Amino acid sequence: MKLHSLTKTLSVLLLGVACSATLPTIYADEPAGATTTATPPPASAPATTPAAAPTEVKKEAPPKKAFDEKDLAARIADLEAFAKGENVPSAAADFKTEAGPLGDVTNSGNTAWMLTSTALVLFMTLPGLALFYGGLVRRKNVLSVLAQCMGIAGIAAILWWAVGFSLTFGGEGKFIGDFSKIFLKGVGGADGFKPSTLPGVPENVWVMFQYTFAVITPALIIGAIAERMKFAAVIAFVALWSLLVYYPFAHMVWGGGLIGKDIGAIDFAGGLVVHMSSGYSALVLAIILGPRLGFRKEKMAPHSMVLCMIGTAILWIGWYGFNAGSAGAANGLAGSAFLTTTLAAAIGGFTWAALEYAIKRQPSVLGFCSGIVAGLVVITPAAGFVDATGAVICGVAAGVIPYFACVKLKAWLGYDDALDTFGVHAVGGTVGTILTGLLAVEAINEKKGGIELLIKQLESVGIVVVWSVVATVIIAFLIKYTIGLRPTADVETQGLDTSEHGEEGYAG
Repeated sequence: MKLHSLTKTLSVLLLGVACSATLPTIYADEPAGATTTATPPPASAPATTPAAAPTEVKKEAPPKKAFDEKDLAARIADLEAFAKGENVPSAAADFKTEAGPLGDVTNSGNTAWMLTSTALVLFMTLPGLALFYGGLVRRKNVLSVLAQCMGIAGIAAILWWAVGFSLTFGGEGKFIGDFSKIFLKGVGGADGFKPSTLPGVPENVWVMFQYTFAVITPALIIGAIAERMKFAAVIAFVALWSLLVYYPFAHMVWGGGLIGKDIGAIDFAGGLVVHMSSGYSALVLAIILGPRLGFRKEKMAPHSMVLCMIGTAILWIGWYGFNAGSAGAANGLAGSAFLTTTLAAAIGGFTWAALEYAIKRQPSVLGFCSGIVAGLVVITPAAGFVDATGAVICGVAAGVIPYFACVKLKAWLGYDDALDTFGVHAVGGTVGTILTGLLAVEAINEKKGGIELLIKQLESVGIVVVWSVVATVIIAFLIKYTIGLRPTADVETQGLDTSEHGEEGYAG
């Protein structure tokens, strides 16, 4: 590694020296391509002077600027910054727009990665989560799941534009932001900064990246209440839940609020904000809604494990935008998160299936899919804080603890968490948040695991659980006694696809 670093540094220095060879020409004030004619020595005076001969006036070339060692040093600094993927110092200082000094310059590499990550996270919901959940429900309800995912993407966009981004990243409140950025005020334009949250990345890219998180978080909840909640009720619930739960937690953790700033807990990509908030809310909503008709009396097996497996693969791929994208740049931290995400997902799936094999001698595709998603959930808060060994530990924990929550705990307590949102996301998010407090490696992201950090993590877990449960109870009963939560028994028996959407997932 030292030899590689030395070689890279020498290469940059040699390139800077090569550039310096052109400095006298580049910094000349004369136009490019101009030539200078040397002045001939004076000739002896002739005997007679020609009459009325026009005198040709020659322009002397302006003096060239002297070689400047400081300029060479600045050029080398620019080259080193460029090689490291950082903003170019001289450009950041000199670049101006019509509105005045920009104060930041687009880093094309970081911006490209964040644009890619934004698309990947949206890809997680549409079609990833839609196919994952869609394959797990009965065939008469598959379109209802797809419609709910698309509807959530729509209502989330309206809210994010109007108030969501402002309530999340505006102001310095402990629990919620302010209205300083409503309707995305001050965001946009060709440069997109005004100002930039991520150095070198336009603010409009950051806005869209965070929007995708505001889509998938409430979409996770529909897994617990699948096949038995009205479409209108789902949209109303998501709107109120985003305002009362998601935006406050995103602000408290990532927007400079209570959990991230005052308590000092850490959550790299959403263990607290995404998985725990949605998971505990999902359980409460499922209990208030009640079980599906025929629960524990008739078979409710997934109608297509093929769709479920395809959805799982898409979720895994999209999760790289979720976790590695949360580094905010195309750098070593993103690479570390990419590594830990891969290890945890793969090992989580293998561990879950291995448990199935040990218990019933049948490692199922559903087991692999559940373990992979659980591994992704557990590593989410830790992805940018733990090393490879920590990721392996997270993967094993993801394959064991959520397994028993989904298979044993649900059976013991009797609640109808249809697609195991609570068992995977609430339990997995909690496990990941706690393990982050223990396994964080200081050399990776300046946070060291131990008792002190663990206490902060546990405090944040308590806040998320209590807030999510109380807010969900209020929202659920408000909707129940206004527009209603459940369809009629006949509609539920017939299936939500034909009754609510007038379509069938499969012809014939």
